[in-house]
Amino acid sequence: MKPEGKTFKTKMGDKEIIIETGRLAQQAGGSVTLRLGDSMIFAAATMGGVREGIDFFPLTVEYEERMYAGGRIPGSFFRREGRPGTDAILVARLTDRPLRPLFPEGMRNEVQVILMSLSSDSENPLDILAVNAASVALMISDIPWNGPIGAVRIGYIDEKLVVNPTFSEMKVSALDLRVAGTRQAISMVECGANEVSEELMLQALDLAHKSIQPIIDLQETMAKEIGKAKREYDAKPQDEDLKASVKDQIKERLIAILDKPYSKENLYGGIDILKEAFISEMMLGEEDDTERKSALSHAFNDAEKKIIRDRILKDGKRPDNRGPRDIREIWCEVGISPRAHGSAVFTRGETQAITLTTLGTPKEAQPLDNLIPIDTKRYMHHYNFPPYCVGEARRLRGVSRREIGHGALAERALVPVLPNAKTFPYTMRLVSEILASNGSSSMASVCGSSLSLMDAGVPIKAPVSGVAMGLIKEGDNYVVLTDILGTEDHLGDMDFKVAGTKQGITALQMDIKISGITNEILSEALGHAKHARFSILDKMLEVIPEPNKDLKPFTPRIEVVQVPIDKIGAIIGPGGKNIRALQEETNTKIDIDDDGLIYIAALDGIGYQAAKDRILLLTESAEIGRIYTGKCVRTTTFGAFIEILPGQDGLVHISQLASDRIDKVEDVVNVGDEISVMVTDISPDGKIRLSRKALLEGWTVEEARENDNKNRKRSNSNRRDNRNSGNRRNNSRR
Repeated sequence: MKPEGKTFKTKMGDKEIIIETGRLAQQAGGSVTLRLGDSMIFAAATMGGVREGIDFFPLTVEYEERMYAGGRIPGSFFRREGRPGTDAILVARLTDRPLRPLFPEGMRNEVQVILMSLSSDSENPLDILAVNAASVALMISDIPWNGPIGAVRIGYIDEKLVVNPTFSEMKVSALDLRVAGTRQAISMVECGANEVSEELMLQALDLAHKSIQPIIDLQETMAKEIGKAKREYDAKPQDEDLKASVKDQIKERLIAILDKPYSKENLYGGIDILKEAFISEMMLGEEDDTERKSALSHAFNDAEKKIIRDRILKDGKRPDNRGPRDIREIWCEVGISPRAHGSAVFTRGETQAITLTTLGTPKEAQPLDNLIPIDTKRYMHHYNFPPYCVGEARRLRGVSRREIGHGALAERALVPVLPNAKTFPYTMRLVSEILASNGSSSMASVCGSSLSLMDAGVPIKAPVSGVAMGLIKEGDNYVVLTDILGTEDHLGDMDFKVAGTKQGITALQMDIKISGITNEILSEALGHAKHARFSILDKMLEVIPEPNKDLKPFTPRIEVVQVPIDKIGAIIGPGGKNIRALQEETNTKIDIDDDGLIYIAALDGIGYQAAKDRILLLTESAEIGRIYTGKCVRTTTFGAFIEILPGQDGLVHISQLASDRIDKVEDVVNVGDEISVMVTDISPDGKIRLSRKALLEGWTVEEARENDNKNRKRSNSNRRDNRNSGNRRNNSRR
């Protein structure tokens, strides 16, 4: 029997969201479909047991982008979906970040949330639907979770904030803000913006939090009506007495380490040595008790976190002895690589990124095979985080989700300042290699990328700088931290990355490890970040105040030629023969758009000029009165055909080959010979009439046409007389 499902509806902004459950995937802990317009997401949440040896919470969130949702077959060789693409990974990360902090502390059961696209209408984005669907699936499941959350997208169109804009609306929006939060506060922000002000950003965040309240209300209703009873979970036991004892025993020794002149080695190395020594002291005679050793290790970590946080809250002293608003020392350099098209090093404290720029042709833009209505990407930013950057040695694997996320953030920060394709027709790829990391490496890659683009001579609208902000909060007492260290990120309550120009914000990313933060804290963090961004930008501009006027010597020069659309075929040639030969013979790369724009890329001006001249020649049309030098391609009894332009030939009548009468065409010209001719006429069907005699006699085009017309009339009259004479002879024989 077909099961009876339950349907629930609510509105977000002026759009209806439809949630259905009870019919699909009934063996999952909780499953739903969530629909907006004709876009639909499926979500299933399931909890397993505890894997042996696990002392952390193993949550996995996966988003499966199915191409059938958009009525398409995957473009891969196998014609099926492979490993998740960049956009799918970013959706999974977007969903994971606001869910994770709301699971019970100490929980170790394996939890898996799987999301899948069922329908995509190319108008309503699926990413925000995925976050909401995951929250609903968890709320009605048997999985312990302290939700719900709601998620929404905010745009800024025609000077108005818009809730859940469509893809079409986003094309003209100055803001792409995605926010998730609980009923009380915002917990996650992901944003790209076209240099918007801090004031507008705060208004948008406030609207976002108000807009998620209806879907939070609906989830609470669903949990009461159809939610399953929450299962028991295996929580790691917390020995509060042991924690207090360990804190008392290590406090003075830890503070002595914190008071030393700062370096990452002194701090992290000193804490590691202290931890090892302390556990050894406490384990005397009990070396084989692995459970006690684990408990002591966790208690030490908890005590370390508490001592460092208390020191910041009470005394304003950070682990490296900076004040809350101080920025670490910065140095930059450009032109590191002699052959890269642009390069720069950006160093802030013990975090260092080198970014290298490559400029390519329009054909080298990245083709996209996903459910987003964007076919190609001409700007790509890749971020690599090798093990040596944190002093570790481990196997190199594929690109991690974190690397993809940080690359996407840096890319989003720089897109608003890039020149458009018409004024700067290059594909741009930037790669940020993190050489050393101690916090805020993604923002170092933003700063290094601005410098690298300027070194490459890319005419960006304005340089972009970025900074990571942190938060330590206990009750109503809090401290906002500028330019956070790795340990401040790990032990703190917020990682808030802000990037922008002097004119405004271009990117935001915020993750909260507590239930959420207030507008007051957000406003303070944005204000401090603005001051820090400007200070960092001043340091960057000391090295290179504006983009270089010229491209580097090894950068291909790309010039644009406009040709008539009906001439594109002549340039390409049969099977691409002409365009291939042109590229090989001129040592250039040539891209042709459907609108007749041709991009010629060459490392020298000679190759470019030769390619341009030949392209113009291929697209040229014959003009009456113009003189051409062409090659004879065919002879007949009545004249010679001369190729005056590539693929275009015309007839020189035998009467127009010489000043005097000739008996045969070959007396003047043979196949393969070159002669100069004048175009005297072009018929409506494109047939070209030529004259060599006009040049020999020095005639104008009018005189040449008059003479040619007389000869044609005489020739026609002779043909009629010959036909009539032949008819009379035939009649007399009869």
